[in-house]
Amino acid sequence: MPSIKWIRSEGRPKAFPIFKKITTIGKASTNDIVIDDPGVADHHIQIVFDGKSFVLQELDPDANIEVNSKKKRRVRLEHGDRIDLSKPPAKGVELRFSLFDESFVEANAVEEENQFARLEPIQALRQLHELSVKIMQAPSVDEQMHALLDAVIEATCATKGFLVLLEGCPSPTGHIGEARIAAARNVQSQKLECSEQLSDSIIRHVIETQKPLIISDAINDTFFGKSESVINLQLSSVICAPLFIHGNLFGVIYLGNDHVRGLFTQTSLDILTIFAAQASLLLQNAMLLNQLRTDKDALEEKLKEKGFGNIIGTSQGIVDVINKIQKVAPTDVTVLITGETGTGKELVAREIHKLSHRKHGPFVAVNCGAIPENLIESELFGHVKGAFTGAVTNRLGKFQLANGGTLFLDEIGELPLSLQPKLLRAIQERVVVKVGDSREEKVDIRIIAATNRNLEEEVKKGNFREDLYYRLNVIRLHLPPLRERGDDVVLVARILLAKYASDLNPKIKGFTPNALIAIRQYPWPGNVRELENRIKKAVVLCERTLIGPEDLDLKEKDLPPILPLAQAKEEFQRRYVLEVLERNMGNRTKTARDLGVDPRTIFRYLEREPSPPPRNDDSE
Repeated sequence: MPSIKWIRSEGRPKAFPIFKKITTIGKASTNDIVIDDPGVADHHIQIVFDGKSFVLQELDPDANIEVNSKKKRRVRLEHGDRIDLSKPPAKGVELRFSLFDESFVEANAVEEENQFARLEPIQALRQLHELSVKIMQAPSVDEQMHALLDAVIEATCATKGFLVLLEGCPSPTGHIGEARIAAARNVQSQKLECSEQLSDSIIRHVIETQKPLIISDAINDTFFGKSESVINLQLSSVICAPLFIHGNLFGVIYLGNDHVRGLFTQTSLDILTIFAAQASLLLQNAMLLNQLRTDKDALEEKLKEKGFGNIIGTSQGIVDVINKIQKVAPTDVTVLITGETGTGKELVAREIHKLSHRKHGPFVAVNCGAIPENLIESELFGHVKGAFTGAVTNRLGKFQLANGGTLFLDEIGELPLSLQPKLLRAIQERVVVKVGDSREEKVDIRIIAATNRNLEEEVKKGNFREDLYYRLNVIRLHLPPLRERGDDVVLVARILLAKYASDLNPKIKGFTPNALIAIRQYPWPGNVRELENRIKKAVVLCERTLIGPEDLDLKEKDLPPILPLAQAKEEFQRRYVLEVLERNMGNRTKTARDLGVDPRTIFRYLEREPSPPPRNDDSE
């Protein structure tokens, strides 16, 4: 331990250990080292340890200071430096600085100090354990913060403590957000109502330097002694430590004792640092919890504002679908919903029905591809008793059952060609005839059809009647595949997880970061239906609290290959050129003009085949 030795003219030298961050030297009894000599000022010098070196600084501008026979006001001390104090003709006071402990205090005092040094960290660890127990038992974040301050005040012998948080993290330009007091406590474990009991200048210094600070005697400190807040509050001992989350400063813990000077030591700072780490963890968890609650509330509010039930997403394709639903739902116009399998075509049909004036009527769905061809006419239009073998009673068809409501014809592209003329007449006239009957029945229904086929191509192939196609295709709603919906896939995955985890496995709390990356990158050929099935399986089988990519059966080989940057750029340009060319109805000259390129560039992209994915050498 470094020390200062006073070489006295009479008697043995007297040595003083330097164990504080700031050690004051002078004639006044309030100094850490008292030099009782008439030539020494009341507050003569101080020695500051900055973590690397010891620096001597003046406290009294009129005081004489010589280091190695040279006048100094501020100097870094080296081992063996000689420090002369007092003014001529008064007899000088000689001090020697040593990097080693040369104390000659009484043995009892030494033993007492060593015992205190051993006991203080042990007591602090015991208090830290007790704090952890209190924090786990505290029902709210406010009570957790109060428990933290009570414990650190007791551990450091402070009389008051403050937890100060920043409203915003430091910006890249160094700007620091406004500070607010999140908690304030006194030594009686009572809440402090008055916030004007701490120094703004000290807090600002710690925030700007992002380093802890110990002040032995604030009112006489050369740096802070002139601060208005320090003067008004008559501060004595102050210790302040920054709080960090992921390396970013977000607040400070401020402790003070206005009755004892030189109270806080390096041990006090070590204790406060431990408690500050606990506070950072506590507040980080609280902030994450609050953020999750805020995100959940915002998501629920967004879904509530949209009012489209289970239709989830913010991508442009889904927004366009929702806008069209709002426009077509109040009418009785026929709607054709197209999209790949699993994109949610029936879900959209139900939302149209729910928002229409027929919402109190029935919603009848029929899968045209799941009914045998010899039964589909009876299924749609009904039959009378004796119409065919097995027809032992009269039976209503889907058209009659949907009377007053909506009839949803799913997989309309699978409908047999022989039945399409009857369906066309039923849709056009709203009249049906049961199998085996000759009487016409009027039906009041709205028709919504859906298919994953390209009906225009089916018409060209002769598999689908053109007049029926145009009768169905009054308003078309195209549902984009999940792979084209951007971050919607993550949003849908989280909502599906919350839905199934609450019923099947409540211990599941979310996805791992790698799982979210895999979900975002996987092309999902089965769309939402495939995503839903994989999540349901993972929720049932996963034994951890977070679902990983392996639980979703998403392996690296299933993900799209990573292209070199040049190849990815080239593929994007090719797709974009073809997209603009399609918008311009194949007009290459106009496309080149719109893109600002030579027409030969368009020909180049038309002639070029898509680049093959890069070879994985690891598989060879």
